[in-house]
Amino acid sequence: MTTPAPPSPTPNSLPKIVVASLIGTTIEWYDFFLYGSAAALVFNRLFFPDSDPLVGTLLSFLTYAVGFAARPVGALVFGHYGDRLGRKRLLVVSLLMMGSATCAIGVLPTHSAVGSLAPVLLTVLRLVQGFALGGEWGGAVLLVSEHGDARRRGFWAAWPQTGAPAGQLLATGVLSALTAVLSDEAFVSWGWRVPFLLSGLLVMVGLWIRLSVDESPVFKAALARAESRKETGEGAERMPLVAVLRDQWRDILIAMGARMAENISYYVITAFILVYATEQTHLSKQTALNAVLIGSAVHFAVIPAWGALSDRIGRRPVYLLGAAGVGAWAFPFFALVDRGSFLSLVVAVTVGLVCHGAMYAPQAAFFSEMFATRVRYSGASIGAQFSSVAAGAPAPLIATALLADYGSATPIALYVMAAAVLTLVAVGCAQETRHRDLSYEPDESTGRAQPSSAAAERR
Repeated sequence: MTTPAPPSPTPNSLPKIVVASLIGTTIEWYDFFLYGSAAALVFNRLFFPDSDPLVGTLLSFLTYAVGFAARPVGALVFGHYGDRLGRKRLLVVSLLMMGSATCAIGVLPTHSAVGSLAPVLLTVLRLVQGFALGGEWGGAVLLVSEHGDARRRGFWAAWPQTGAPAGQLLATGVLSALTAVLSDEAFVSWGWRVPFLLSGLLVMVGLWIRLSVDESPVFKAALARAESRKETGEGAERMPLVAVLRDQWRDILIAMGARMAENISYYVITAFILVYATEQTHLSKQTALNAVLIGSAVHFAVIPAWGALSDRIGRRPVYLLGAAGVGAWAFPFFALVDRGSFLSLVVAVTVGLVCHGAMYAPQAAFFSEMFATRVRYSGASIGAQFSSVAAGAPAPLIATALLADYGSATPIALYVMAAAVLTLVAVGCAQETRHRDLSYEPDESTGRAQPSSAAAERR
């Protein structure tokens, strides 16, 4: 018995799905990056006032890193239920969780009001943010990938990826505007709370849009096949987590390695640079924020272009180009920042983010194509989020610690270059996935990708 192929989306459905995913990921990344920027700029004074300024920054980045520790847990939970229940439901839950935690940070009492309880509460809310984001990314990119045209999957799936620079752009823009119109005292006193509270309004918009989209047709077809096999007694379906770890553990390791340079470089360029530029080159917070703002705008524009290029020449070549570019740019990046001018800072950040985009853009389609439908949410989320614990989480911490110990950017540049080498090796070991049918199922004997019966019939 064969299952009919999943229906093609109607002409207007794919853009609608893309918009829903993009707005949702923008809001979630806005919340997540807002915390990172606030950790670099004010949290050391508000929640760790008794520490040396650089030590206070390290402690605030430590609470920032805690969010990454929760992301793998979110990946496991959301991945499991996303593969069981569908992508759409879990995306709504993740959006509500992230928005609630961010708004709560906006009304959180500081150290001066409740003492050591303040950083504890801050850490708890950061854990909720990380848990929600751990489930957000996989669902958002899969919803687009599984709806989209296979010939342009890289382009369409790259749009949810623009939610990261869009969120960074929005978070940095709001902070930049506030620091421009408020005195330093007013910003530290109450101004920093405004962008966190704005998240509540953004979540309402995102929720309204996400509730209006349909579930992935590829997932619905896979669910129907699973139910059919169950009814005919062909065997009970294994838990997605067990299945993906048994059958596709190599793909998970490749995805984790692919994320190393992408994750580390991004947080060095956008979060640590706010500390480095203000502490080492004595540029103002406003100048550093404006440079990241400009770089994020360019980043947003180039991601769909890199995604489209991956449709033409493959996911691996574009990804490898980005990893090599980030590694090669590490030393020029800090050399430009050390010049202490706004223009050189903008060039350093912008070129770094353009190279990063070559990795980040094809990542959505690349990871989606690696895994079978009934384990895809789990596989993509685990590969992406477990690596964030070793990559993105400690990146600002390691960079700040290296700066404190050596007083130089040289070891930080070497750190970024080492991450680039790891990613080059991981992606070099991967298979090209550009032409893979997303309705494939793993071969039970080998765990390798095999077309589903529906896909085979279409050929």
